[in-house]
Amino acid sequence: MFPTPIQKTSLATQLLYRLGLPVAMLVWLLPIIAVALTSIRGGADLSTGNYWGLPTEWRLVENYTAVFSKTPLAAYIINSFLVTIPTVIGAVALACMAGFALGVYRFKLNLLVFFLFVGGNFVPFQILMVPVRDLSLRLGLYDSIAGLALFHIAFQSGFCTFFMRNFIRELPRELIEAARVEGASEIQIFFKVVLPLVRPAVAALAVLVFTFIWNDYFWATVLIQGNHAMPVTGGLKSLNGMWVAQWHLVSAGSIVAAMPPVLIFFLMQKHFIAGLTFGATKG
Repeated sequence: MFPTPIQKTSLATQLLYRLGLPVAMLVWLLPIIAVALTSIRGGADLSTGNYWGLPTEWRLVENYTAVFSKTPLAAYIINSFLVTIPTVIGAVALACMAGFALGVYRFKLNLLVFFLFVGGNFVPFQILMVPVRDLSLRLGLYDSIAGLALFHIAFQSGFCTFFMRNFIRELPRELIEAARVEGASEIQIFFKVVLPLVRPAVAALAVLVFTFIWNDYFWATVLIQGNHAMPVTGGLKSLNGMWVAQWHLVSAGSIVAAMPPVLIFFLMQKHFIAGLTFGATKG
């Protein structure tokens, strides 16, 4: 079995693991720690070069209050929810239906259609910037929350279908055949047999898509221009221009913007892990 459990490796490997894991975690957390410290310090610390030391002036309440009272950050966060939630619902719903069709039915072009979904994930999204922008202008969807959400649904459907198809394909076919023998329609099989069985996978996929869309910066700046529809990732860029040297306020805004996906993950952690390990102990 690979990889070998750490308990079964040599003592030298176990020692290296125990020493290396905290160091790697600390290195990974350093940028987050720096942003967190900057978000609660005053501007004087930054001007004097105190980036890593403890703040000489603690401004936890002042900085986070200023972010909401002096900037449109709250509106940016609402825009992100208006884009992310419909995208999660739309992409996951389409993926469940497409995954059901590709995972349950055996038709001649099944594999070809599946490869079309998978192949879209290998296209670099940077080369789609100009045609997608032109298409959004022709459809009247440019610089709108609805347009950004629709394009996100389209872009995420390939990965989501790949994800759900593989889970649905692992379900015992005897359950589906038994439901057909009992006279259940295909719609009833989908809603009453398949969906309850893949609920952990749906929850895991929803968490992943929520995180992907919430953290998106590229399409937020390509398809949105005005503050009326700008998500929080693009809005933070405008805050940087609003406060030229006030990085403590920009850092506070970044911490606030990062909280929703973190909270979603911890609230859905049990379902997320169950979804990722779904079918791992089969048999």
